[in-house]
Amino acid sequence: MADIIGLAWAGIISGCLYAMGAIGLVLVYKSSNVVNFAHGNLAGLAAFLVFGFTAGIFANMAWGPAVLLTLVIMVAVMALSYLFIAPLVFKSDLTSTIATLGVGLIAQGATQLVFGSNVVSLDLPLPAWRAELGPLRVSAYDLAVLSVTALAIGCLYLLIERTRIGIAFRAVSAHPFASRVCGLNLRRIHLFSFVVAGLLGLIAALLIVPTTFLSSTSVASFMLQAFGAAVVGGFNSLPGAVLGGIFIGVVMNLLSFYIAAEFSNTYMLLIILLVLNAFPKGVLAIRGGARV
Repeated sequence: MADIIGLAWAGIISGCLYAMGAIGLVLVYKSSNVVNFAHGNLAGLAAFLVFGFTAGIFANMAWGPAVLLTLVIMVAVMALSYLFIAPLVFKSDLTSTIATLGVGLIAQGATQLVFGSNVVSLDLPLPAWRAELGPLRVSAYDLAVLSVTALAIGCLYLLIERTRIGIAFRAVSAHPFASRVCGLNLRRIHLFSFVVAGLLGLIAALLIVPTTFLSSTSVASFMLQAFGAAVVGGFNSLPGAVLGGIFIGVVMNLLSFYIAAEFSNTYMLLIILLVLNAFPKGVLAIRGGARV
């Protein structure tokens, strides 16, 4: 039982990171009906920028200023990424989704060109603190992940529920055609969702990399789990993305420990297949307006 509790706790921590990645995917899909396959590679590029600013490649900056500068750069990068696919959004959902693959390959190529293909490490400036609470082993990293995830979700909730652009985002997500007829600027809403998704991807990447490593493809591989979380929770449900992330994290952790860790991606794909057979639109999917 102690093993199960410890594994479930570790799965919740991983699931929080999957949830942040999944929220970014859902935000873009809800506003534009585009599955952003560039999400992982763009997040990886952002993590490498932080590495470059802190490791002396571009500068020798402290962690905080490096992250803030990267956030500013990623706003511009996400805006450029959206401009690349913007002409396609209203023509074909499939074409614009495929275009995101091109954006992702460009981001991956730029990462390899500037930083090379070597594996690097990127550690968080956290104390080496640990505590045992019964069967749980809680670290400073665990508390940081939970705190940052809660803060990010809380800020996103206020942004969507309490601001004009957030209300417009909800309108476009629920009734895209009616919103367009009423004069809402859909491209502005699409850009908003792309930028916010990029910032969430950066946060998730910075939190996941210290537990593994950083390479030109490592964050994109991590986003595969985030994609699974979005599918399980329902690609048009933000609460579903959160619950899907935690579900994927816990179940994959248990299966990896009790069966075999090398088949973790296989487990995730099996979970997706089982969930989609029972809930074709995801567990918490909601019905939205038609796109014309």
